[in-house]
Amino acid sequence: MLHKAVQVRLYPTKEQQTLLAQAFGCSRWWWNYALNKSIEVYKETGKGLGQVALNALLPKLKKEKDTEWLADCYSQVLQATTLNLTTAYKNFFDQRAGFPRFKSKHGKQSIQYPQNVKIVDGNVKLPGNIGVVKAKIHRPIEGKIKTCTVVKTPSGKYFASILTEVEGDQPNFTEGKIYGVDLGLKHFAVVTDGEKISKYDNPKHQAHHEKNLKRKQQKLARKQKGSNSRYKYRKVVAKVYERVSNSRQDFLHKLSYKLVSDSQAVIVENLHLLGMVRNHNLAKAISDCGWGTFINFLAYKLERKGGKLVEIDRWFPSSKLCSNCFYQMSEMSLDVREWTCPHCGTHHDRDGNAATNIRAEGIRMLKADGSAVSAVGGEVRPKMGRKSNLRHSPMSTEAPSAYAAG
Repeated sequence: MLHKAVQVRLYPTKEQQTLLAQAFGCSRWWWNYALNKSIEVYKETGKGLGQVALNALLPKLKKEKDTEWLADCYSQVLQATTLNLTTAYKNFFDQRAGFPRFKSKHGKQSIQYPQNVKIVDGNVKLPGNIGVVKAKIHRPIEGKIKTCTVVKTPSGKYFASILTEVEGDQPNFTEGKIYGVDLGLKHFAVVTDGEKISKYDNPKHQAHHEKNLKRKQQKLARKQKGSNSRYKYRKVVAKVYERVSNSRQDFLHKLSYKLVSDSQAVIVENLHLLGMVRNHNLAKAISDCGWGTFINFLAYKLERKGGKLVEIDRWFPSSKLCSNCFYQMSEMSLDVREWTCPHCGTHHDRDGNAATNIRAEGIRMLKADGSAVSAVGGEVRPKMGRKSNLRHSPMSTEAPSAYAAG
């Protein structure tokens, strides 16, 4: 079985917007209540509350006078919220994510329907009292619908991410190029296929909107808190952020598709992004790049095609190693963009040399893993790898958010 996610734009009526707002509020309140309850129980007993224990609290809450409005919410929405919370806890304890955070009524709102969602005459039918919502479905939705995540963005737009299950086997290995990719700030990516080196400039999406964003944020800050004027103007600021996010996503999707379309494997460095953004001088620039999103895009697109994403260890000396004779420089500051190998005299462009070394190390790892590769050009360096990862990204069990589906 294969899983596919499709994001569609929704156009709910005024009445449906009110019903969705109530569902968002119920789901958000239950998430915060369940999270707080789990924290309290853990402090008292040293053990958390599981999915069954949390769901057992719901019938009593629906009968209490202060929280009887929970009964108006479609029950499976609340149960899906419980599942997502327990999954967030598991990811935290497995060190895959940070500790679950409380949700705010400001910002993005979301609910999830685990079943009973249907496509009716090109529109989306949601269970409960919401009914058929007008939608713009830009591509056919194939297979059985597993989950549907409905999102309202800060700018006021509605999206549905529909996860489907399609019958079929995993795609077989396909021959193609092997790309080594060095990610950076000046050049977003320096890519080599063993024969030529291509450089893709960093678009700096947020920097291009910085003046406009600063002006609008200052105007928002001057408006009185709690006023209707401030509430309306928050959407104006949110639209600027949305424009930045959309342009970044567009760039990352197009570049990842270009690399995946004719490749059998893409090799990147396993970057420690959380550590890198602690550098206050570079944090904004690094966050604006979206390297983590780019690597995730490569992972799922390669998996669909039958290719592989290889992540080499972040401590591998890709920049300081001569790709010709493998001589390793002891030190090399970041301002050195070109250098000459003292051993063989080869002149290197820093980023191009790093991409070449990343590619060679990735091919060595693929061969050590027993993978069939048809690498063309270049000797593969033996026994110089560190801790590494041949990544086969598993498909998520829930539909991604409105900005993550693609």
